[in-house]
Amino acid sequence: MFNVCVKRVLITGCFDILHPGHLFLLQEGAKLGEVYVIIARDATVAKYKKKLPTISQEQRLEVIRAIKYVTYATIGEKNGKYLEKAISLQPDIILLGPNQRISESFLREELQKLNAGHIQVKRLEKFNDDFPLTSSSKIKEKIIAQGFPPQQE
Repeated sequence: MFNVCVKRVLITGCFDILHPGHLFLLQEGAKLGEVYVIIARDATVAKYKKKLPTISQEQRLEVIRAIKYVTYATIGEKNGKYLEKAISLQPDIILLGPNQRISESFLREELQKLNAGHIQVKRLEKFNDDFPLTSSSKIKEKIIAQGFPPQQE
């Protein structure tokens, strides 16, 4: 019998309007182990992005939970203690998306302060460039540019 040790890979984010970039990140995470996701609270998104997400945190969570690459998903803490919640999920790896703003070195320092320096921090270096609309912002911009409803060709 094999003693298989599956790694836990933690991915965090807003996941506002789901797109191929999100799926690519989750798929790449699944190649490293079981994917655990923390969805940013609406208030957290508003604080850092200076605007509310289009989709509510509960709906974003429901969609992420339905993705086959995701083992477990939850919503972030109300008190903003995101690292404590992350550590409580006991990840082996925190996988950052290529455009997530937090620096790897800062995150490693913060993990060290919380006696969690054993958690690896990795960043997905490439984007999914198979599709033009690989960010929620690009999707929103296109919707606005087209007008609503979209113009018929």
